[in-house]
Amino acid sequence: MLYPKEDRRERKLLFACRNCTHVEEADNTCVYSHTISHIPLEQTLVVIDLKSDPTFPRSKTECPKCSHMEAVFFQSRSKGADATMKLFFACCECNHRWTQVGGQGANTVA
Repeated sequence: MLYPKEDRRERKLLFACRNCTHVEEADNTCVYSHTISHIPLEQTLVVIDLKSDPTFPRSKTECPKCSHMEAVFFQSRSKGADATMKLFFACCECNHRWTQVGGQGANTVA
């Protein structure tokens, strides 16, 4: 197995074996890359307590779960073939989340 190693004089990235003297020059200067991709619906579920965030606007929208009349809301554009703008709501009482797409009825998120 080859491990990253630096050639300080040449300022190059090398890969070297720890058991023998084998060394080879790296094709790319990136040693490790970790990318996390979320679908837009997952991104809305990342923030747990939306009701305590004062930056979100509030509306007198009825929660489909507990019928409370206050919810925070925000918009998010979905990616993919149906790149539509979705309006997300979160109940200020029970934290239930739902969406409203293009003025249509409520769709439960969580």
